[in-house]
Amino acid sequence: MFSSFMVNTWLAATTVAAIAGVVGFFVVLRGASFVAHAVPKSAFAGAAGASLLGISTLGGLGAFSLLGALTIGWLGRRGRHDVATALSIVVMLGLGALFLSWSAEYASEIYALLFGQVLGVSGSEVLVTVVLGAVSLLAVATLYRPLLLSSATPELAATRGLRSSRVELAFLLLVALVTTTAVPVVGALLMFSLMIGPAGAAQALSRRPATAICLSTAIALCTVWLSIAASYLSNWPIGFFVGTLAGLAYVAARLAAAALRRRAVSVERLGAAGR
Repeated sequence: MFSSFMVNTWLAATTVAAIAGVVGFFVVLRGASFVAHAVPKSAFAGAAGASLLGISTLGGLGAFSLLGALTIGWLGRRGRHDVATALSIVVMLGLGALFLSWSAEYASEIYALLFGQVLGVSGSEVLVTVVLGAVSLLAVATLYRPLLLSSATPELAATRGLRSSRVELAFLLLVALVTTTAVPVVGALLMFSLMIGPAGAAQALSRRPATAICLSTAIALCTVWLSIAASYLSNWPIGFFVGTLAGLAYVAARLAAAALRRRAVSVERLGAAGR
């Protein structure tokens, strides 16, 4: 599990989990889970087309992630945001299916783009993942205050002169960048679960942004690390473990939060009775 050929796996997966935990906080806070589902599907279609043409899948990923984000942002300004997102998913999945039908010889590679190939990461992929991950975290640091303000208190953000359309576009571009970083490692479907499950669990446990971001990152890291170990030992697909553990983390956090609320109410009632 910790042999030399697994070093790349641990490095790449750790980088992706850290990014997913941080960006996922804003995805859940903004109620943009549907968008986080749509952009990776755009990336899948781009990577599938790039594989078919025999060119860089990373280039296809980046181009279609950007295209999907810009399309959602542009259509969302002129109509319902959920409709624009749904249409983006439909079109991109249709394109991905078309590219796949044209060349069955790339089926295994395209399957990996959906579900990831974290146990077969090369040294060059690790380098690209780390560099793009660093850029993603730098982008989050730059956009932190406007993103937090427009997500938590949009009315206050408007009074301070923040244009919601610009913040939304910046957020969509950030999701596209993170998607380009993560999809080659964990796949389009797993990236979605890794961004939503840990972040949702963290926000169920804490309302403080800094604490929730740290919790989200920690849960995402534990999810990925446990999934790698379980996949290595069982030879089962890592996607099963990532999706299952992310879902279990969210359910456990909600149950824990409910228990804490009940305990707080009980203590308050006892205190009132004592007075």
